[in-house]
Amino acid sequence: MSATAEFLSDVSNPKRHAIMAAAAELFMAEGYAAVSMDAVAKTSGVSKATLYAHFSGKEALFEAIVAAGCEHMREQAEEFLGGHDRPLREALVELGLHWLRFMLRRQVRALHRVMIAEGVRFPALARAFYAAGPQAMHSWLSGWMAGELARGRLRPEVRPAQAAEHFLSLLRGDLFVRATLGLVGEDAAAAELQGIAEQVADTFLRLHGVPADGFA
Repeated sequence: MSATAEFLSDVSNPKRHAIMAAAAELFMAEGYAAVSMDAVAKTSGVSKATLYAHFSGKEALFEAIVAAGCEHMREQAEEFLGGHDRPLREALVELGLHWLRFMLRRQVRALHRVMIAEGVRFPALARAFYAAGPQAMHSWLSGWMAGELARGRLRPEVRPAQAAEHFLSLLRGDLFVRATLGLVGEDAAAAELQGIAEQVADTFLRLHGVPADGFA
């Protein structure tokens, strides 16, 4: 399975998966504006009728790719967080590592650059990208933070949505900027991830953790 196909592995319908994988590669290589639905149909090996049966247009197709990748990322996070009653710091480190690895993937960085380059020209697409990607991730993380608050593992005054924003903002540091600019690849960045995730977890706990956890 190619890296792009694995990125979209939660898409169970074979034709839909083929369309999205082909479109993702085209978007990453050529940008959004340059890709036509004809090219997507040809590259994915489906008819235009089949293509439009699955997607109403190019914007819906791009949004579906982003949503599927982010949903796969969230499901993986729920899997390793949901089945273990691990200390909060450990959970935050694992969550930070998971998010960083996801954001450093070639497909994610490429689609992010496409959106940065073309969002102004396609504001509806930018809104769809934000809703399917960053906003959905923030919403999921806010829910997880609310659960930790209810368990008494965060300070009583913590607002889950704000805590989620703080955590994600801490992760978007220098490495994220260099990766977005293409100055560092997945392999080169891997050595930095553990240290970054641990620093972010410790900073977050000093802001929001209960004093009993040693972060007064």
